[in-house]
Amino acid sequence: MKYICSICGYIYDEAAEGTPFEALPADWKCPLCKAAKTDFKPEAAPAPEDTAPQTATADTATNTVPEADLKKLSAGQLAALCSNLARGCEKMYKEEEAGLFRELAAYFTKITPAIPDADVEKLASLLQGDINSYDSIRAQADALKDRGAARVCVWGEKVTRMLSSLVTRYLHDGESLLAGTDIWVCTACGFVYIGETPPELCPVCKVPDWKFEKIERRAKA
Repeated sequence: MKYICSICGYIYDEAAEGTPFEALPADWKCPLCKAAKTDFKPEAAPAPEDTAPQTATADTATNTVPEADLKKLSAGQLAALCSNLARGCEKMYKEEEAGLFRELAAYFTKITPAIPDADVEKLASLLQGDINSYDSIRAQADALKDRGAARVCVWGEKVTRMLSSLVTRYLHDGESLLAGTDIWVCTACGFVYIGETPPELCPVCKVPDWKFEKIERRAKA
């Protein structure tokens, strides 16, 4: 039987490895992205292809979003959005636009209020909520035949699953998870990697290791 990493797609083939997946130790990790064993799922049988023609609704035909689906973003969410848009502009060599988005990101970051009840458990819950929302987002992208949005869904879900995995491990291991190692973030897709050096290729978007940035941790008071 084969098991697939839900984050990077690595396949653990029991026949090739010679060890049943269930026999692997609980702290075993994905060889590529270091995801936890619990992030692996059994390979599912391929679903039958749906050949029925799709009928566009009024919303999909006009490429509009129903007003009821619109959501007001917080300053913190706008900061993250503008930061991501700046990254996108950088990749398209639009430095002027990237600079404007960076200014907006800095502004929204400055006015973002502190969250008094912030804790790791709440973060874990929020990340799980984001993971659960990807099915509906992907369905809308497919309905609109928006390949760009579909790719964002693929990358976004994998990165979010990795963050959720790391937070879960942190809740279990505490600061020992980060002892003697470094944190790296892929500047292309946001994938987070813990290790002495970044991976040769990003497990999510496949960019080379020089695209990773090392995150400097704040000194403890």
